[in-house]
Amino acid sequence: MKSALFVQSLEKAFKVLEAFGSGDQYLSLGEIATLSNLDKAAAQRCVHTLVETGYLEKDPRTARLMLGKRCLDLTYNLLRTNPLVIAATPVLMQLGRDIGERVNLSLFDGTSLIYAVRTPSGDDSYFVSALIGRRIPAFCSAGGRATLSRLSMEEVNDILAQSKLIRHTRETVIEPDKILEKVAEARERSFGTCVGELMVGEVSVGGAIVDSSGRPVAAVHIAGSLRKWEANIFEDRFGPEAARVAELLSNHRS
Repeated sequence: MKSALFVQSLEKAFKVLEAFGSGDQYLSLGEIATLSNLDKAAAQRCVHTLVETGYLEKDPRTARLMLGKRCLDLTYNLLRTNPLVIAATPVLMQLGRDIGERVNLSLFDGTSLIYAVRTPSGDDSYFVSALIGRRIPAFCSAGGRATLSRLSMEEVNDILAQSKLIRHTRETVIEPDKILEKVAEARERSFGTCVGELMVGEVSVGGAIVDSSGRPVAAVHIAGSLRKWEANIFEDRFGPEAARVAELLSNHRS
């Protein structure tokens, strides 16, 4: 039962904004209603308010809607005030310059991680690889496995039970027992690994950043191309570095 303080109209507005996670740039009012599971009248009221406040924008020719530029203000304000992002950004930028590979910071959120700092390398070939805000599953990412390795087995099993264990590529490991083996390996090595499971042709390593109680809150990722690296060589060379930087940032958390 929801608290009496819960504002349902506000929840509906966020459902409308989240409808744009479907992947389409523009949506009609009917599509928004369907994707947000709202009746058309409620969706129309929310859309009108969000257009008026700048969080949605309307194409004057088609009347279809897209996310507004004011959404970027929220992202900017989150990043500029987050103590971990503030501490991590110069460290990761320097690391990226030193090693010449892509270095990222992701924030742990339930069953997934969200990229908050991304330092693209010259070898990037994917548009999404340069964007912040991308949400990736914990179960099949290097940073996610490192993060899971810092939790109890009960918590890991609970996260896997809540996760959508689907294949993102042909290499994605979706069997729970094999995922647990990857997590155990991350616990033993102090860093997680991922080879072609989220993005074809990519190898990555990740280290977990923990808070003052030892709980994981984020991860450092280092990613490279399998055109350039043998997976085991990349892991041996950069895995310890990801773990080292993650530990450094754990010591600098606020």
